[in-house]
Amino acid sequence: MRAVAAATASLGVAGALWLWAGTAAAPAAPGQEATPCVPDEAEGAAASPDLYCMALIPTPRVPGAAGTVELRRPPGPFSMAVTPDGRLLYDAVISTDLPPPSTLGPYDRYVVWASTQVLSPIERLGEVPANGRTAVGRVGFNKFLILITAEAAAGGGSGPGGEPAGPYVLRAQSPSSRMQPADFLEFALGASRIDPDVPLPGDTVGAAHAGHGMSPDDPWSDVPMPDGVMMLPSLMQLRPAVEAWRPGDGWEGEIVDARPRELVELQDGDSLALDAVYVRRRIGGRELLGYGFNGQIPGPLLWVPEDATVTIDFTNRIDWPTAIHWHGLRLDNRFDGVPGVTQDPVAPGETFRYTVHFPDPGLYWYHPHHREDVQQDLGLAGNLMVRSEDPDYYGPVHREEIVMLDDLLLGEHGIVPYGLERATHALMGRFGNTMLVNGEPDYALEARRGEVIRFYFTNVSNTRTFNLSFDGAPMKLVGADVGNFEREEWVESMIIAPAERYIMHVRFPESGEYRLLNGVQGIDHVGGSFFPERDTLGVVRVGSEPVTRDLSQAFATLRENARARDEIAPYRPLFDRPIERTLELDMTTRGLPLVVERLMQVDSAYFHPIEWSGTMPMMNLMSTPGNVSWTLREPSTGLENEAIRWTFRVGDVVKLRIRSRRETLHQMQHPIHIHGQRFLVLAANGVKNENLAWKDTAVVPVGGALDILLELSNPGRWMLHCHIAEHLEAGMKMVFTVEP
Repeated sequence: MRAVAAATASLGVAGALWLWAGTAAAPAAPGQEATPCVPDEAEGAAASPDLYCMALIPTPRVPGAAGTVELRRPPGPFSMAVTPDGRLLYDAVISTDLPPPSTLGPYDRYVVWASTQVLSPIERLGEVPANGRTAVGRVGFNKFLILITAEAAAGGGSGPGGEPAGPYVLRAQSPSSRMQPADFLEFALGASRIDPDVPLPGDTVGAAHAGHGMSPDDPWSDVPMPDGVMMLPSLMQLRPAVEAWRPGDGWEGEIVDARPRELVELQDGDSLALDAVYVRRRIGGRELLGYGFNGQIPGPLLWVPEDATVTIDFTNRIDWPTAIHWHGLRLDNRFDGVPGVTQDPVAPGETFRYTVHFPDPGLYWYHPHHREDVQQDLGLAGNLMVRSEDPDYYGPVHREEIVMLDDLLLGEHGIVPYGLERATHALMGRFGNTMLVNGEPDYALEARRGEVIRFYFTNVSNTRTFNLSFDGAPMKLVGADVGNFEREEWVESMIIAPAERYIMHVRFPESGEYRLLNGVQGIDHVGGSFFPERDTLGVVRVGSEPVTRDLSQAFATLRENARARDEIAPYRPLFDRPIERTLELDMTTRGLPLVVERLMQVDSAYFHPIEWSGTMPMMNLMSTPGNVSWTLREPSTGLENEAIRWTFRVGDVVKLRIRSRRETLHQMQHPIHIHGQRFLVLAANGVKNENLAWKDTAVVPVGGALDILLELSNPGRWMLHCHIAEHLEAGMKMVFTVEP
């Protein structure tokens, strides 16, 4: 570390950051805790040093000093910790190698500060020894500085609310500070036209399209631009090398009016007919075509008892081959609904009979597993509610609400086209610009004062990760994908990635309106800056009349769930075993336009742990599986995606690390789904989880890693893949075998 410090002292802070980004961290010594700054030599870093470790650079006053800042994930139920407005939170852990403070003057301590880049506000994190490793406090700025000063007991920097008064000795900039505005070369490339025949915004191409860059012969010119984000002209000319397709193209069959979701209660042995059909729906005053199960968006809510088995007779009445995947269920492999693995796709007009078993209580969902970037996005998704045999499985509430989260990409003339031969938006996934709750943009709920509501949330969007809150109403996290948490837990907001489910108890203590908010931090990639994005997905209107049954005391109690604890207990001795299998998440490109490659190279100086929104729409639109491949790689063999061959036996329990590779042209978070089994997320970015729940989908942050304990209980050939629909289409999948 002293060598790095000595080499970087003459470069200044900016040069030091770049040197550190390319410098390998020294491995942990035997018995030493592995961290982003000190990775495990055998298992590698659980989080990229480039994104989660900062080199502290000495000031001229202490040229031999050195140190690091570990940006650790605060403990919690999600893979990342954020504020309700989407700012990432880090627990700063400082390692220092400093002379005694008294050698610098009348000082007796070192104090750590966090600040924005303009030094206001500045927050005191805590004190650190001259030599050692200390957890000092939490940082919640988008771009920030870490500063260490020498202070005296009576000085302004000694108290909790003080400001620095003594000399600065070490300083560092956050990795996010490397995100800078594009330079002259990028602007020069971006200002040039790729094709003079493709219009730019403001070009006159006819009276009906003037001012919009719209062309009657260009189906891709209707892509909406995010407000307030800089767009380079050459990027606006990018188009995907696929044929554009919109719902209804060439369709001559029946179209029905979409209906709201209906509840269907099924008992063991019952059967249900489920059809995928064309529907006509209205969103924002516009008539759109889409798909629905039994003409409903979302599809019918199937309500079944634990351990029931039902028969579903499925008929495909749309224009794509399709199938139904029963997401999260540990059912018979033959009925998992994956074309090419467990069945052939169901052609238009054909039928398939599914026998579906429901062994675990919780919230599940069903959707297509063939071109789901199109079919799921257009409405083919529904929930499955499996009731527990235990009447005390959840704490008391006044009622329950099933909430399906989605978004839809709409332009001036309706739904933005999809790729016919293959998916578009392969880089970041297809972000919508219209938020939907249960298929509608204006979700509203009436409640009484003091009411406690159990919300069952499912994210069925193609790529968007939501950060939800209820305008400050207290939220208690209860359950996840395949069951309850061991203990209920208070949260300020809920991070939910595609295919994840969470169960939340929310109390509305006062009359008034509580907005269901999605608060995130968008990125202006050209401007190199963050900006707040806040979408209102719906509203809960609370009247003045109080509830008749007061549940405030029960709501204030954080219950333990005995069933979850007892099911997890036999696996606890396996938590500390070494990593047995590793997957790396990577991306490769080929044949991208020069301007795209150049901008992506500049942008790769920093990857944010979560890509909350689509702020490079045309660059994203033009990416297809023809020029972008997303990869699951087994580092021990070099095998990728479907070439990977894993075989297990029923009863095996495997500790698996899924790691996001930092060294790539573009990276983003990946919600990884494992079919037919369940797992526990033991740690995220090397920080252990102390409150566990069984899951089937978990999100790997950019440059980070998840350590999971995978229970192999269900025989068959099963898929593991990223649940960003366009990443799946771009190859990010593998099949593993569980033998009886």
